[in-house]
Amino acid sequence: MKYNVTLNGKIYEVDVTETDAVVTGISQVPVVAAAPVAAAAPVAAPVVAPVEAAAPVEAAPAAPAAPVSAEGTEIKAPMPGTVVGVKKNVGDAVKAGDVVIVLEAMKMENDIVAPCDGTLKAIVATKGSTVNTDDVLAVI
Repeated sequence: MKYNVTLNGKIYEVDVTETDAVVTGISQVPVVAAAPVAAAAPVAAPVVAPVEAAAPVEAAPAAPAAPVSAEGTEIKAPMPGTVVGVKKNVGDAVKAGDVVIVLEAMKMENDIVAPCDGTLKAIVATKGSTVNTDDVLAVI
């Protein structure tokens, strides 16, 4: 049987038999340009009847704002999963390749490493938290 397998931007044509698999061809994945988006037609604003002024209402206290990430190099989750370990603390010096976070995905623990040398400015992820792909875990 022949299969086409796409891996890292390349298409591999693989011939599979009962005893072995042979790559018979390799090609690049074609780049597809995004289709232009048409502008929406303008919509007329609805006519609203005037309303009598009501007594002023006191505003409720604002909810606390979400934490703002520090500026720097972000360490992002490469896949969705659960944080099972935080190996470094804010203020720790890290070198490229040092394990900062341990992320469990599909019953496997994955070390999330520092992409560059520096000092940890913020750790957003906490042990037990669930993250999605590209969520910021920490900032160097």
